[in-house]
Amino acid sequence: MNLFLFLVTTAIWGSTWIAITFQVDQAAPLASVFHRFALAAALIGPALALLGRLPRLDARGHGFVALQGLFLACLNFLCFYTAARYAPSGLISVVFSLATFFNTINARLLFGDPIRLRAVVAGLIGAGGVALLFWPQMRAAGGANVWPGIGFATLGTVFFSLGNMVSRRNSRAGLAPVAANAWAMAYGALFTLAIALASGVDLKLPLTTSYLAALGFLAVFGSVVGFTTYLMMVARMGPGKAAYATVMFPVVALTISTLFEGYRWTPLAAAGLALTLIGNAVMFAPARKLKQDG
Repeated sequence: MNLFLFLVTTAIWGSTWIAITFQVDQAAPLASVFHRFALAAALIGPALALLGRLPRLDARGHGFVALQGLFLACLNFLCFYTAARYAPSGLISVVFSLATFFNTINARLLFGDPIRLRAVVAGLIGAGGVALLFWPQMRAAGGANVWPGIGFATLGTVFFSLGNMVSRRNSRAGLAPVAANAWAMAYGALFTLAIALASGVDLKLPLTTSYLAALGFLAVFGSVVGFTTYLMMVARMGPGKAAYATVMFPVVALTISTLFEGYRWTPLAAAGLALTLIGNAVMFAPARKLKQDG
C-alpha cells in the first residue's frame, strides 16, 4: 500500500507542471490557485458529506484544518509562484527536494521523532541528483537576482513541511486524511481569495478549453487525489519518508518532457537520475539490509 501511494503521488504531482503551463499566461497565479482549490473543495466536500465521511469539527478541529489549508493550499503556492519570477524551475525543484530535511527536523522538534541516518543519507543523495538534473539551468541562473527566488522557494518548502506536521497531528487526532484534505482545501481557497482581494488581483476565470482542462486536472488529480495520497503517506510512513516524493517529482516531469517536448538527456542528467533512484533505494530498502538506521 505504501509503495502504491508513493507511485501515485509522484506520478500525479510530477505531471501537474504541464497543466500549470497552460494556465500561467491566462490568469494571475493567485487566481489560478484560488480556482484550483475552490473547485477541488467543491467537488470533494459534498461528495464526502453524502457518503457520511465528512465529520463535523469543533472549533479546535476547524482551527487545525484551517492551519493545514493555510500552509498547504495557500502560502506554499504563493511562495513558489513568487519564486518562479526570480529563479528557474530547476533551481526551485532542488530547493523543494530538501523537504525531506525540513520534515525530519520538524518531526524531531514537534513530535520527538529520532533523526534517522537513512533519511538524511537518502535525502542528500536525492537532492544531489536533482541538482545534477538541473545543473545547466542552475549554472545559467547566477547573479544576485536569483537569491530572492531561492529565499521564497525555501520559505515555501518550510510552509509545505509545517503543513505536513499539521496534517500528521490531524491524523493522530482521528481525522482521516481525505476529510482533512477537504476541509483544508476549502480554507486554503478562502485564504487565497482574501489575499487576492486585498492585493487587487483579477479573479476572472478564463473560459478557454486549455485553461479549463488544466484546471480540471489540477483540481481533481493534483489536489483531491494527489494531496490525499500524499497525506496518507505522511500518516502511514512518517513525514520524512513521505517527503522523499518531492525528490522524484522532477524525474517524472523530465520524463514527460522527454515524451512530449523533446527533452534531450545528457550524461550529467543521466547521472542525476541515477542518484535520485539510488536515494530512493536507500530510503525504502528493507531495514534488515541497512543495519545503521539511526
